[in-house]
Amino acid sequence: QVQLVESGGGLVQAGGSLRLSCAASGIGFTMNIMGWYRQAPGKERELVVTMSSGGTTNYADSVKGRFTISRDGAKNTVYLQMNSLKPDDTAVYSCYAYRVGSRYWGQGTQVTVSS
Repeated sequence: QVQLVESGGGLVQAGGSLRLSCAASGIGFTMNIMGWYRQAPGKERELVVTMSSGGTTNYADSVKGRFTISRDGAKNTVYLQMNSLKPDDTAVYSCYAYRVGSRYWGQGTQVTVSS
């Protein structure tokens, strides 16, 4: 059974940084796509960034230049370095993985940015 386990959320002041990690376990293959989505209170879940196994990235405009995704394909682990955080970045961040028609989600980790 595939599991995505996130870590690294927390409380930070505006302008600060956080690093999220997500490790996929229970699989014997490389995920085609891994990345992050987020959901703020009262809002729909939105894309933050994804990265393909080939290294192609897709960033939301709101995080370009501030967030950086990296990935260890061999370990099915993905990281999200978040810099220059803003209060609008406050949300539950969920790890996402995709392979051949199957989608997987982590349980989510809270990121709170205080002004």
